[in-house]
Amino acid sequence: MPPGPADGPGRESAGRERRDKLRRFLSDWQGVTGLALVVLFFASAILAPWLAPYDPNAMDIPARMSGPSLAHLAGTDQLGRDTFSRVLHGGRVALYIASIGVSVSLVLGLVLGMVAGFGPRWLDSLLLLVFDAVRSFPAIILALATVALTGPSLGVVLAIVIVTTIPSYARVARTATMALRHTEFILAERSLGASTPRILLHHVMPNVIGPLLILAAMEVPVVVSIEAGLSFLGIGVLPPRSSWGTILNEGYLVIRDAPWMVVAGGIPLILTTLGFTFLGEALRDIFDPRMGRER
Repeated sequence: MPPGPADGPGRESAGRERRDKLRRFLSDWQGVTGLALVVLFFASAILAPWLAPYDPNAMDIPARMSGPSLAHLAGTDQLGRDTFSRVLHGGRVALYIASIGVSVSLVLGLVLGMVAGFGPRWLDSLLLLVFDAVRSFPAIILALATVALTGPSLGVVLAIVIVTTIPSYARVARTATMALRHTEFILAERSLGASTPRILLHHVMPNVIGPLLILAAMEVPVVVSIEAGLSFLGIGVLPPRSSWGTILNEGYLVIRDAPWMVVAGGIPLILTTLGFTFLGEALRDIFDPRMGRER
């Protein structure tokens, strides 16, 4: 059945717009490179149990501190564990922290930001005060204080990541909500008696979520770096569980005798940061040209 006169031109216009955005993305080398690195990150982390040639915790004392070879692509550590296998399984920890931490922070930041931007003035001021207080508190100090009370664990790292990243999403959501608050379609909905939750859910959120998703893509390497930094300091993921931070910590202790451990632990962090940064900037330039660079 052919499209009617009302929806035909609109659908064609939307289709052209999507094809144009896809064409612009594929012509951006940074976006394509970032997408390839992000896919590599997800694939290596998800498939780590099948890609890793050895058990990441299996010790081989006679082979300890061996350099890179065909048997051990990234050498071995002080206990003879295969560094390449530990790097692959460390990616699973990074993926776990990034996926849960970014998702929860995004949802909570979106809700709090919309409430702040659409609510009464006193509530907006109170939430802004909370956001600024959290942002001004160093993550490392918060981590040290939390670990002193609860002890180091993966759950502590996840909680710190969520608490310290919520204000970034909330501030963006608040600004976008305030820009929409007095637009004609919002005022029309209010005049028709629509409730505040309905307005926020059906009219504000669809217009706010886009910039937050782009921000989330660029926040992933920040979250991964926080986890790696806390694990490097010994207040995050604990041995024998492998993490990029623990690999760097162990490699730092023997960097003169086995520099390949630091290299193997640092390369994934660099590639992950570049991948999500390139992808986030490409998506920002396509979906929010006002913030993008001139082409």
